[in-house]
Amino acid sequence: MKIFKFDVDEAFAKKNNELLRDSVRLRNSGLVMGLVLILAGIAVYVLVDAIWSITIGIGLALFGIMMAIVGVVASRKVGTAQELYNAYPLAPAVIAEVNERDMVLMALVNTNVDPNLPPRWGAALRTVTTIPGLANRTVGTKIPVAAVSGHRVSSDQDHWQQITPMPIAWGTPDQDIVKIARTSIPEEEWHRLDRARKRLTDVKATKFDLLVL
Repeated sequence: MKIFKFDVDEAFAKKNNELLRDSVRLRNSGLVMGLVLILAGIAVYVLVDAIWSITIGIGLALFGIMMAIVGVVASRKVGTAQELYNAYPLAPAVIAEVNERDMVLMALVNTNVDPNLPPRWGAALRTVTTIPGLANRTVGTKIPVAAVSGHRVSSDQDHWQQITPMPIAWGTPDQDIVKIARTSIPEEEWHRLDRARKRLTDVKATKFDLLVL
């Protein structure tokens, strides 16, 4: 699997890339939770007439500051849309399920951390609400994506435990670029993904929506 390089429209991606929106929500949640804890700490210190109020108040305030910092750092770690598309390989995905308000993408991904090894194929899922330029939400529709790898576990550092499909169409309004990405994916990978689509229920049953095939 190769990285598909293209000029990302950052303003367009900011509006349409749901992975980036997730990072913004993470940051905002951290800031809100941090503020609530800081205010709670101040309230305990001011309103509670007890020796332990100082310790509890300071503890809550410090924990609130830590939550805010974690939220900001985690969201910044995601990076810009251009950085994401430049860092992760192009992968085939299809609409595997259509619901009233969203749809489920299934992507064929390489679960190996080392991209130079023979692929260890897996099927990864992500629920999305919209894909720009998509005329019809039809099961089986081909969607080129970047396979954004997530975390590993200490017991298995050689394989990704979570991979998130990120549509190329979230990064550009130019459908010609999306078409080039789609046709750049080998047919053999599309065929392999089509066979894997029958295992949608099995993939859903995994902890991180990633099933090794």
